[in-house]
Amino acid sequence: MAYTSFTLDDLEEQFGIRNRRERLFGEITPVLIISDWLAQTLKMAEGLSVKSEKARSELLVSPILLELRMQNDDFFTVYSGDMLNVDEDRGLNGECDFIIAKDTGSFTVNYPILQLVEAKKQDIEIGVPQCAAQMVGAKLFNDRRGHPIDVIYGCVTTGDDWLFLRLGTDGLIIDTRKFYLGNLGQLLGVFQIIIDFYRKSLV
Repeated sequence: MAYTSFTLDDLEEQFGIRNRRERLFGEITPVLIISDWLAQTLKMAEGLSVKSEKARSELLVSPILLELRMQNDDFFTVYSGDMLNVDEDRGLNGECDFIIAKDTGSFTVNYPILQLVEAKKQDIEIGVPQCAAQMVGAKLFNDRRGHPIDVIYGCVTTGDDWLFLRLGTDGLIIDTRKFYLGNLGQLLGVFQIIIDFYRKSLV
């Protein structure tokens, strides 16, 4: 078994992680200042055939993550396509689309705080168990490195639609709302809530 093989039932049976749907974010302050670079990059992508996961990764997801990194003074770093092999016997291993980690200057994955999964076949629901399993892997990874984090966030996206998850001491929460590329300011605002949470909690 690997991250892609998990179901939500597997996570409950093996790790005791129950899931529920709940609104994750209260009031969201949209990010109003968006760089010309990001606006132009996304505008150019509109005219292209963005069908494959690779294309969505390069043309939509990566620019948004880089914009957020710039706006937050490089607080976090982005690992794309890296392996997160934590416990192969328990299936917590495999390649991750994106690992968002606190930037410690490390060349290798260190201090993951958010797992981002590109939805297969443009179906967000299919990506939820995979993302949740990677979040479990990220939590265990941090525990073993000696810097435990109580909350790990996750996100599943088609590039246009974005669904957020949170893994904490109260289990796995899957947001009842989706966010959309068409409302970029609000989408960036959600990411900013998550980044601000870690800015305060990780010292």
